Amino acid sequence: MENPFSLEPYTTKENFCDREQELKDIVSFLTNGSNITLISPRRYGKTGLIFRTFEELRKQHYTCIYADIFSAQNLDGFLKILSEAIINSLKEDSLIKNFFIALKNVRPLLSYDPISGIPQISFTFQLDGQKTLTLKSIFDFLEKQRKHIILAIDEFQQIRDFKETNIEALLRTYIQQLHHVKFIFCGSKKHLMTDMFTNAKKPFYESSRTCYIDRIDSKKYGVFIKKSFKKAGKVIDDEAVEFILEWTKRHTYYTQFVCNRVFAESSNKITLDTAKRVVTSILRIEAANFIERRNLITDKQWRYLIAVAKEGSISQPTASAFLMKYNIGNSASALKLLKALVEKELLLEQSDLNGKSYSVYNVFMSRWMESL
Repeated sequence: MENPFSLEPYTTKENFCDREQELKDIVSFLTNGSNITLISPRRYGKTGLIFRTFEELRKQHYTCIYADIFSAQNLDGFLKILSEAIINSLKEDSLIKNFFIALKNVRPLLSYDPISGIPQISFTFQLDGQKTLTLKSIFDFLEKQRKHIILAIDEFQQIRDFKETNIEALLRTYIQQLHHVKFIFCGSKKHLMTDMFTNAKKPFYESSRTCYIDRIDSKKYGVFIKKSFKKAGKVIDDEAVEFILEWTKRHTYYTQFVCNRVFAESSNKITLDTAKRVVTSILRIEAANFIERRNLITDKQWRYLIAVAKEGSISQPTASAFLMKYNIGNSASALKLLKALVEKELLLEQSDLNGKSYSVYNVFMSRWMESL
């Protein structure tokens, strides 16, 4: 029997847990003319939600394009990733030909990965001005298709790291001229994404509706896990399900990963002992990776990270009791450590009506650190 807990972002809606309200809201906004800003920590299921949204929109004859620009370091990289995503979605040779005609000023070269067959595009720019013209040509091409197009740009906050200036303003100028193309702007760095879309001084201010992705409801997640095991011919105890959800903190990727390994390493009857044995095995295998990360930060940062892991989550990162308990130092020093670890994405910063809280980003690493 195939493992029902796939580690791919999305397979089928049957293997997709909840997000029903978010899906309904996003589809409604997009089909009624609004752009969407989708914000969540990494591996919360954001990409899976995008693909699930695409599945619904294609039923209404939308053309859906997904571009992950996390690896883009400049406008050149952005243009390459965006163009490859468009080519990959067009399929028809005539449309691909028209796309290259639209970019004739830079004569892009098309090739295909010999293993995956995925299209690859290379550009040669003689002048920086050609880059902005190429970006405009890409958007003009999409607009001229006279089709409803949804373009999802993942890790959108990455554009702020581009060496070129005014990229935000440039993109906003081009995007607001489009009528047949709507956007899903996705990001995992909440403070940057929030600033881009809620700061009145920024180009994208209030240009889209914002949707925050949180953890899946514990009860719904539990029902989904039990149902998935049962469908694949296995039975899992309630205690085991509760343990998995608590141990992974309902962080989507880690919950899915643990369930994947429990399914792979168990008989038809899964107990609490089975689940505990599997997570112990996971930490044993992952330990080498965590030790390597130790070499990438300072001793003080490492100690602070361990302190947060042992607490599980902290809402007062400079409280004297917390600093004294773990011998961290004064509040000024703690704030510097906190900021550095958040920027390195080793600590996750989250906000609610009660204020901010911090936890170790990697759940497996957090659980491993608890025993140090």
